[in-house]
Amino acid sequence: MSELAKGFPAFAPRKRRTRRAQTWWGNAWIDALEESSLDGDALRRGRAWAHGGHVGTIAVSPGRISATVYGDDHTPYETLVALDQLSDADWDRLLDQIAAKAGHVAALLERDMPEELVDTADDAGVRLLPGMDDLEPRCTCDDWGHPCTHAAALCYQASWLLDTDPFLLLLMRGCGEEDLLADLQRRNADPASMADAPRLDPAAIDRIVSDAASRATELLTQASAVSRIR
Repeated sequence: MSELAKGFPAFAPRKRRTRRAQTWWGNAWIDALEESSLDGDALRRGRAWAHGGHVGTIAVSPGRISATVYGDDHTPYETLVALDQLSDADWDRLLDQIAAKAGHVAALLERDMPEELVDTADDAGVRLLPGMDDLEPRCTCDDWGHPCTHAAALCYQASWLLDTDPFLLLLMRGCGEEDLLADLQRRNADPASMADAPRLDPAAIDRIVSDAASRATELLTQASAVSRIR
């Protein structure tokens, strides 16, 4: 499952600085970052840079979120944070569980991610939210910190995006909104309506194929005769 990357314009500088996100799943993203961090100073600088508008346009795509992040001297660095995509088998199990509960789909359409949905994913053996060490930062800077300040700034702004649209987490996990909703619609198709659909008898299908083949042979014969006359 895949979908083209989604781009988001750079956030303007924010005067009010908060450490936490506005939603529980946005905070779960921040927890995954901070719990695996080896450099508290980089996190503090990253928060300051996130609020200070150091991050450019953000691209979200399967398996990653990326942006150009600017240092204090305005030097640009290409930064991304990778997150493992779910396997096809993982998606099958997860979507079966989501499709079985209409409330999950309704919540996602309202840009909400109820904790019960994440519990449902856990029951299916799928970890939807990132945990410690699940986020893999990469940057063109020469800072060997984990994460560097640039990646930390990107992660904090990513939590702001997730606050407004949890579908972005699903996109990073490998399935875009349109693909996901289409798959859920297929899974929720009424079996009765499929049963009522007109069906052709196998023998009738054979006759149709045979007639089509005979007609094609006849047309080819006629075309050959015309070409000889010419």
